[in-house]
Amino acid sequence: MAEPDLQDIHDFLVEIAMQAGEMITSAHPSTSTTDTKKNSSDLVTETDQAVESMVSSALKSRYPSYSFLGEETYRPGLHLTSAPTFVCDPIDGTTNFVHGYPYISISLAFVHNLRPLVGVVFNPFTSQIYHAIKGRGAYLTSASLSKDDPAKMRQLPLRNPPEPLRGLNEALVAVEWGNERSGNNWDVKVATFSALAGAKDGDGAMVHSLRSLGSAALNLCGVAAGGLDAYWEGGCWAWDVAAGWVILEEAGGMMAGGNKGEWEPTVDGRRYLAVRGTEAGEQEQKKFVEEFWGYVKGTLEYEL
Repeated sequence: MAEPDLQDIHDFLVEIAMQAGEMITSAHPSTSTTDTKKNSSDLVTETDQAVESMVSSALKSRYPSYSFLGEETYRPGLHLTSAPTFVCDPIDGTTNFVHGYPYISISLAFVHNLRPLVGVVFNPFTSQIYHAIKGRGAYLTSASLSKDDPAKMRQLPLRNPPEPLRGLNEALVAVEWGNERSGNNWDVKVATFSALAGAKDGDGAMVHSLRSLGSAALNLCGVAAGGLDAYWEGGCWAWDVAAGWVILEEAGGMMAGGNKGEWEPTVDGRRYLAVRGTEAGEQEQKKFVEEFWGYVKGTLEYEL
């Protein structure tokens, strides 16, 4: 098999994302017409399914020898392999989508040898496209701006040079509640959220604040852009993080695991800690990660 043409893949994923965006913005979902999967907080709409069908068909037509992994067609037992694979979350942020809250995205990635190589994350309500190719940088493109506008495409991180990572007490951290609302993982999350936000005199980290915005892909892009200092997550799947992963790394960010000591996380490992880029590089990022792990109250455990 010939080596994948990453530029061609990137350009086609951007094209598909734009088509998906038109489908998403023209839909009219509501909480009364939405189905559930695992429980009442795990939602799916006809638009999720239609977008994934369109994406899958387009990719199979253009790249028939490559595999496909999508949220809506996933079945237990399916896993990423070393084969060239497209990974798709048709609407990351379905709960936001059905409530009319415009923090959603379509997330498209190309993964080979279990490493994300191309990522495209598009929020059609803001017309912002985050995109990256491994080794070629990460960018934010505003689809609504003209080609002549200097702000049309900006390299990430947006603040250059990025500010130092001064510690959790000066950090803005993204977290998500997820759809598991009881059991070990729920208890670990709630206790960790409390520890991160709590006052110093109560042994808390007293972060500047926590943000729970509802889209893992956009959270990762927020860290890549530099507006968020970190994003801690448990329970996501490969389709939630694959595109944002390469965007994060190409913007100088680091991906560690959500549990203490997990320095080599996998795309489908379901536990993540993303940290933004810093001029001082890996040493400063690792120091931040270790400080963060000190406030993780327990061990996240998810089936792969």
